[in-house]
Amino acid sequence: MSAFDEIAATSTSRMTIVTTRAGDEMDGCLVGFSTQCSIDPVRQLVCLSVKNRTYELARVATHLVVHPLHDAAHDRALARLFGEHTARDTDKFAQCGWTEGPSGVPILVGLDWFAGPVVERFDVGDHVAHVVDVTAGSAPRAHEPWLMLRDVLDLDPGNPP
Repeated sequence: MSAFDEIAATSTSRMTIVTTRAGDEMDGCLVGFSTQCSIDPVRQLVCLSVKNRTYELARVATHLVVHPLHDAAHDRALARLFGEHTARDTDKFAQCGWTEGPSGVPILVGLDWFAGPVVERFDVGDHVAHVVDVTAGSAPRAHEPWLMLRDVLDLDPGNPP
């Protein structure tokens, strides 16, 4: 194992679920590579795997919704649903509560969220980075402990690695 692999294995990356819509299709996935990348304007960098169905929609979508996950049973269940299943064979939204958010993008019920238009995309390897100009959100649970990458290492990815 390389030094980087050892460091990455102890990562404290916060887990999120990212949802999007392109036309009549919508999808979402569990994301571990996401971070604020600008203060003014407020922007979030979200990296989506090119093997993921959500990426296929996000590459042409106008908006993304980012749902930071907390260390709670409800959030862990959604992490499992959006991390272990792909829209290629599972309707994830039929298995959870959601409402329409900005540009019709699904907002998952019971989660904090923020959203905005995608203002830039660029290739970063096996992921594509999407820069979101944050324009809306809700954070009633922001004080709760976060669900971290180390907490979901037991999930079986729905898309091939």
